[in-house]
Parts: sequence; C-alpha cells; structure tokens
Amino acid sequence: MGEIEQKPTPGSRLGAPENAGISTLEHGQKMPTAPPGKLISIKIQMLDDTQEAFEVPQRAPGKVLLDAVCNHLNLVEGDYFGLEFPDHKKITVWLDLLKPIVKQIRRPKHVVVKFVVKFFPPDHAQLQEELTRYLFALQVKQDLAQGRLTCNETSAALLISHIVQSEIGDFDETVDREHLAKNKYIPQQDALEDKIVEFHHNHIGQTPAESDFQLLEIARRLEMYGIRLHPAKDREGTNINLAVANTGILVFQGFTKINAFNWAKVRKLSFKRKRFLIKLRPDANSSYQDTLEFLMASRDFCKSFWKICVEHHAFFRLFEEPKPKPKPVLFTRGSSFRFSGRTQKQVLDYVKEGGHKKVPFERKHSKIRSIRSLSAQPSEQNSEVPKQSSSFTYGDGIDSPGGQSCHQGKELNISAEESGQHKSPSLKKSPKDGRRVDGVVMATMEEEEEVVKDRTRQSNPQSQQPSTGSLTGSPHLSELSINSQGGPTAANMTLSPNLSPDTKQSSPLVSPLLNDQTCTRTDDEEEVRRKRFPTDKAYFIAKEVSTTERTYLKDLEVITSWFQSTVSKDESMPETLKSLIFSNFEPLHKFHTSFLKEIEHRLALWEGRSNAHIKGDYQRIGDVMLKNIQGMKQLTNHLWKHNEALVELENGIKNSRRLESFCRDFELQKVCYLPLNTFLLRPLHRLMHYKQIMERLCKHYPPNHSDFRDCRAALAEITEMVAQLHGTMIKMENFQKLHELKKDLIGIDDLVIPGREFIRLGSLSKLSGKGLQQRMFFLFNDVLLYTSRGLTATNQFKVHGQLPLYGMTIEESEEEWGVPHCLTLCGQHQSIIVAASSRMEMEKWIEDIQMAIDLAEKSSGPTPELLASSPPENKSPDDATADQESEDDLSASRTSLERQSPHRGNTMVHVCWHRNTSVSMIDFSIAVENQLSGNLLRKFKNSNGWQKLWVVFTNFCLFFYKSHQDNHPLASLPLLGYSLTIPSESENIHKDYVFKLHFKSHVYYFRAESEYTFERWMEVIRSATTSASRACVLSHKESHVY
Repeated sequence: MGEIEQKPTPGSRLGAPENAGISTLEHGQKMPTAPPGKLISIKIQMLDDTQEAFEVPQRAPGKVLLDAVCNHLNLVEGDYFGLEFPDHKKITVWLDLLKPIVKQIRRPKHVVVKFVVKFFPPDHAQLQEELTRYLFALQVKQDLAQGRLTCNETSAALLISHIVQSEIGDFDETVDREHLAKNKYIPQQDALEDKIVEFHHNHIGQTPAESDFQLLEIARRLEMYGIRLHPAKDREGTNINLAVANTGILVFQGFTKINAFNWAKVRKLSFKRKRFLIKLRPDANSSYQDTLEFLMASRDFCKSFWKICVEHHAFFRLFEEPKPKPKPVLFTRGSSFRFSGRTQKQVLDYVKEGGHKKVPFERKHSKIRSIRSLSAQPSEQNSEVPKQSSSFTYGDGIDSPGGQSCHQGKELNISAEESGQHKSPSLKKSPKDGRRVDGVVMATMEEEEEVVKDRTRQSNPQSQQPSTGSLTGSPHLSELSINSQGGPTAANMTLSPNLSPDTKQSSPLVSPLLNDQTCTRTDDEEEVRRKRFPTDKAYFIAKEVSTTERTYLKDLEVITSWFQSTVSKDESMPETLKSLIFSNFEPLHKFHTSFLKEIEHRLALWEGRSNAHIKGDYQRIGDVMLKNIQGMKQLTNHLWKHNEALVELENGIKNSRRLESFCRDFELQKVCYLPLNTFLLRPLHRLMHYKQIMERLCKHYPPNHSDFRDCRAALAEITEMVAQLHGTMIKMENFQKLHELKKDLIGIDDLVIPGREFIRLGSLSKLSGKGLQQRMFFLFNDVLLYTSRGLTATNQFKVHGQLPLYGMTIEESEEEWGVPHCLTLCGQHQSIIVAASSRMEMEKWIEDIQMAIDLAEKSSGPTPELLASSPPENKSPDDATADQESEDDLSASRTSLERQSPHRGNTMVHVCWHRNTSVSMIDFSIAVENQLSGNLLRKFKNSNGWQKLWVVFTNFCLFFYKSHQDNHPLASLPLLGYSLTIPSESENIHKDYVFKLHFKSHVYYFRAESEYTFERWMEVIRSATTSASRACVLSHKESHVY
C-alpha cells in the first residue's frame, strides 16, 4: 500500500521478496478503496512488544490498518487477530473493520493500538502457518505474565520450559538459571525455577517451531485459555464473569467455569441498556428459563461484549461472511453492526489451497533461528526478553455516564438453519489440575479514578472466592493481571505504563464495587426505622461513640488477632519485639471490648428496645464515658510503650530482610487496609476522638442537665490524658510518615534521620529542556526532593534530585517563563522552575517552602547529601539541557529498579500523583482528628434504590463494608480532589440529609439518618476535600487545649 509508511518488514530484513505479504481479503477480492486525503500515523504494539508506526488515510476503514499490519508481518492467517485500543471512555474495544479509523480513534497520536489474538480456535493444529503459531505462543506468554492464563504450578512450569526452549535452545543449567533470573514469565516464578529447569531438560533437540506447538497443546487444555472476562451480575445480584469462546458463551465465578451455553443452544443474543440477554432454544430436558438476563456495568460495556459475541459466532459457526442488511428508508432500529472478514472455514480453505508463498520471519526473543528462516540470510537476534512493565487497578460497579441514554435493545438472531452450517470441533475439557493458580485478578480503572483496597495477593489462599474487586468490565476499568515481579499489574498496555517515555501511566488506583442490590433498603423501611428511634442530638453523639468504637476495636484486632496470628506461624520477629507489641495491645483490646458492650447496652435502653416507655437515667452517656475514661487512665503505661514499639518494629524491619518481607506480605492482606505502622498509632488517636465527643456533649447540654456534670468530669479526665501524650503522638506521626514515604521512594539514603520533619508532598510540573513534566515533590524541614514515577512493578518514585533548603530563595516567575502558577526555586548549587496546577496549590507550596527555608536557616547549617548518587550541579534554569531527567533516564537503572520488592501501589503519594494535588502534614493531623464510622445509604447518579453500607472515613478515604462485622473493606474511595455539595432541585433527590460527592464525571449521593450525622459527615469529608491554609490550621489547633 502506497499510503503505508515504508519500513523494512521482518521478511525484507531476511531477504524475502517485498510483495510476499498476503491480505486478509478473500482470493480475487480487491482491497477496499483507500479514500484520498490526509494521512494519519498510528502506533501499533506487536505481540513481541515492539512498536511500529503505520500511515493510513484519515478516512480509511479499520480493515485497511489491519491489512497493513498483516502485510507488514507477511501474515497469511491474519483473520485470527485483531486490533484493540482504549476508546475515549478508556474502555478497551476492538477496532471495527468497516468504520473509518478517525471515527474510532479520536486522538491517534496519543493512542497505542495493540495487535493481539482475537479468535482462539479449539485446536491449534488448525493453524497452518508456523508464523501464526509463533504469534499465538507470544500471546500465551503475554497472558501468563499478566495473570490472565491461570493454571497450577506444574502446568505453569511446563509452559515456561517450552518458552525457554524456544528462546535459548537446549538445556544448560547455568544458562537456564541466568536466563530465568533476567526474564520473568509468571508471578512468583522463583518458586517454580527448579521445576522449569527439570522440564526443560526433557526438551533437548526440540526446535522453536516444535516448542510453540507443544506450548499451544498444553495451553489449549487450560480452562482460561483465550478467555477474556467481562464482569456482570445475574438476576440474584451475584457477581459473575461472562466470556465468549469458539464453543459459545461461558459463565465464570472468579476463575472457575460454572456454566456454558453452546452456540447450538442459543437462539438469540441481544442487549438493552445494561442488560445482556441470551434467548435459548426450547429444551424439555433443561431447567433454564427461556431468556437469561445479566446486568453489566454500563451500556457501553454491554454493547462491547455483545459485539464480541456476534463476531465469535460468525467466525466459528458460519460458512462465509454475513451479508449486510439493506439500509432502511426512514429510520433505523437497533444496531447495524455485523461481522466483517473471512470466517474460520474460509481461512482454512484458503490456506489449504496454497494460494500464498511462505516467507521467512524473525523470532525476536529467540537465540536460535526459525525453521522457515534457515534458508535466509542471518538476521540480527535479540537474546533479551523485554520485561513486562505494568501497574495495577481494580473494579467499579457504578453506573457510567456514558450508559445513561435509553436505546432500543440490540439483537443478534441465530437462525435454526445454522445447524447445517460449518461447526468447529468442541473445546476439550481441561484437566482438573489445570484449573487455576491460587490468586485473583483485581480490576483497574482509568487514570484519576477512585481507589479500592481489595488488595488480594496472587499467593493468598483466601482468594478462592470471587474477588469483590474483579470487575474488569466496569465503567472505569479494563482487565487486570499480575506482573512479572509478583505485584499486581494492568494487563492492557494501552491503559498501563509503557516503555515509551512519553506514554502516560495508568493509575494504580481502583474504584469500589458496591452496587450489590441485594442489600438495598426501601424508602418505606427507612422511614419506619427513623420514627422508632430517638431524635435527641445527645443520642446521636452517643451513637457516634458506638460506631467509631466498633471501627477502633477492629483496628486493634488487626494487631492483636490478625498480625499476632500471622507472627506466631513465622520466626522472623524476635521474641522481645513480639512481647513489646502484643503485651501492650492486648490489655487495650480487652478493655475496649468491654467498653463497647457497655455503650451498646446503654444505647439499646436509650432506643427503647427493651423499655420503650422508660426515660431518665437511660437517656444519657456521660456516666458510661466517665467510668471508662477513668479506667483508661490505668492503661496509660501501655500507651507510653507504643512509641517504643513503633521504633523497635521499624528498626527490626531495617535490620532484617526477612522481617521486612514478612511485614510487607502482611500489609498486602485485605484486612490490613492501611500501612501496618498506622495501626500502632490508633490508641493515641482514639483519645483525641473521645475528647472531641465529650466537647460536643458539653456544648450540647445546658449546665442544669442531669448528664452535664458527668460529661464535664469525663472531658477533664480525657483532656489531661491527651495533654500528657500529645507530644509523643506528634513525634510518632512524623516518624510513621517518614517510614511510609521511604517505601514509596527509590534512590535515597537515610530518609529517616533524627530531626527531620515531613511538611508536604504533592505533584508539580517541572520545566526542563523537554518542556513541562510531571514530578512528585517531597518537602521536609531541611530539603526538597523531586522524583518521577518509576517503571517498576510497585510504581515507586525514583528520586532525581534534591534542593537543600539552607540558602534557598523562592520567587514567582509566571511572566519570565510564560507558564501559569510558575515558581523559581534557587538553591546554592541548582535552580529549578516548577508550576502548580492552580493558584491555590501554588500559594500552599510557597507558604510551606518559605516556612521550611526559615526553619533551615535557623538550623546549624547545610544538610548532607541524601541521594545515593547526587545530581549534577551548576545547572542554569535556562540551559536547554537542564535537568533532562525524564522517564528515558530510568532505562539505564531499570534492572536495579525492578529488583525492588512489591508493596501497595495505591498510597496517598499515588493518589496525589493521579489527582495532581498535594497534601501536608497538617492535613494529615487534621484527618486524624476527623475520623468517623457509621451506616450510610448510597446511590449512584442513575440508579433508583438506596443501598445501605457501613462506611469508615479515615486517611482521606471512605472505606466501604457490607456491615460493621466485616473484617476488611470491599472498596475505598480517596476523596482528595472530590467536591462536596448538596444536591440541587434538578437532581430530583427528594430526601433529607443527602450530600453529594463528585469528581469529573463520577457522582455519588450519600444519605445520613439524622441532621447531626449529616453535619458530622459533611464536616469530616470537607476536611479531606478542602485543605485549609497553614495560618487557619494553626489558629484552629491552638484553640484546642491539650
């Protein structure tokens, strides 16, 4: 094609004729006429991870681009493959071969289209060409690395052994182990290394082509071979996954197939809005109803899955391409989509007729040449396998704004006459030992979306049940997998980090799967319930004590139950450290268990559950609080020990890699929804909550109220305790925050040193020779660090430079550089220009940096170098090459970066990165004071009912539970960047005590049970969504007498 950018093809590099490529068109057909006009360049990512650019006419149909790729590869059986890309809603879709490319890919320069296998035949022997089998083998390799193709350890080791044989040839133990050390084919590969080497020993003499064939022979027997899961719900609201294969439509729960509807049983497929409908043929022996209905995340996801089903049915079941429907004269009803291209039967017939010429090809990853390439001239081989570079995300089951419109249901009629048409062989059942590897696939979301903390590990034996966060087809999500380092990573490279420095990484953040309609409360039920309970504000203050105490007790159990139980099975923690931690937390847990029972008993009496007409002594809480706060004073010795426990735990982690690994693994468990060391601070934070509650009660009661005296006495007692421990708590918070940041940073020595205080972290754009580039800045009282997000499994931040604050000056420089909200930071040896996202953000940074400079000036002198290798000095801000530390600089140290152990990838640092905002230590301190728990009703923008959830607000996040008895959250929603408002009349939310959270197109409504709880939720959430200035915060804190 003249329109295609002329680049050497694999065939031409090996001396093949230039015109050897075969189109995917039927023999005798002409290429579709390429419309004249402007050419656009589209980047295609091949299965061997290389990228090629193709120039096609702007108005050309998708078939032109697919044929260009197949010609470039000299691929005869190109009909098994397709091109997928993220559309404008970040949903991964297939390129429609009939529609113009420009109408599908709106911003071609910013999209990387992936060339992947689309149709997986039941038998790989039907693939006639060695090149086709090689590309299928690459797809299997990719699916293994990304966690899509799950299997047991034996099958995984056998698959990898064939890949290794294909890439490095015959067995040599030393070479094998070196190769496996450099290349990760599956998560937790190290545990399988001996098995892989053992199996590889049996493949001596096997050619790469034979290895591909054997690889596909094993893979095709696995249950998840060629399966792409599409999350949905059945009529009962159970989370399931739908998939389509050559045999029909499959239903999965987690990774286990629970049902299958063969094409012969299916009469019609259709969708209406978010509902996917399967109409079955009448069967007297079947217990199924005539029409099955599944609810998907949005209309767009539903239509996308319906299209895939249409294409699979046509490709595997029809003799030839279906004819287009005649266009209606007046109006259209339903979708005009149809399958375009040759069916599998047409492909098989064409290849068997031999109407093509075989040409050699290059195996990028192999050190040995292909059989087809033996007669060709030698080619340059690449012995290194590029490592998978990905990040991870989770699922959101909310309504998508894109699925709001009410359209006619779209249908696919499967005629009864097709039974006489071509039928492909049925898929063989997979062996029981090849079901799955212990693990789950979590779900991802597009950049700057909500976060879920359903952090299930690949090796977690608890993951046999379907993952709550595995909604890969939700409005913000694509499929997610596990990366080569053992950490969770995103499967679709179009939605995840790419080796290209200018490709923006996807967020590791995930959003909540919380649209389970089984626990929806009707409005009538809620009204009856409200009328039954007291309306006194004091009652709701007392109830807040109960709800937050439940959460506090669960947090204590993370240490006293979950962590202690895990520690008892491992010997990595010294006995002295065990004793120090658990002996000082168990008494607290025992005391607060009794305290909670006493509060709940009093509330039961207050509510009138056992004495509906009795008032007086039971309508109070001050006496219970006074008694128990006095009891807490007896536990002060244990509270003083928590600082020592925190320090000793971090020292132990620093000095023992085994303990570090143990604690990191525990943090990846779902029950540990916050950093582990945060739970050690919880008892001191809880004292502040008691103080705030008693202040509210004293403010509410008049002096002559019967409960006022006890409340005032309790306030005096708790104020005294807080005053004694407040200094220790401030130090512990700073110490904990430094250690938490240390886990997010690479390339820094001794971040945690005596006297260092954390002040602010956040995202700023740094001006360099390559323009404005997003960087993460960390401000301390002695130094300012700037970093970029690394290409690692954990998405840690690589430190690029430091600016000591001693002798630094700061000035606004918008006019000088022509960049809005621009600052120039001039250090003694280096100057940098940065820009904030808004005027408010710039003012926050100026205020905090200037304060930090003043503190540094008062200190003894300059700070010693922090970096393992300090950045070059004497750089001028207007030097064209100044500070060109973009992502391509990471490639040099990429190997060392990838050795970093995985840890949670959705910390506050990552939230700030994706929301392009910042947060200060004062914000963290205010967030500690503003913690809240309780039941809320939640509604989406387009849903009808209200769903009751147990919600915990802490650490700038809302954590969602089905009930307060759950041990771990289903999901979480980080609130930085969200707006908090009251619904307007036009939104038709005709209920009391409703507040609205929205960020970009994401809208949530929450409904409280009373005016007091409504005001409290508004107060605490506002503290996370709006950051006060330092002056206001300091004056606020000074008003609290500790």
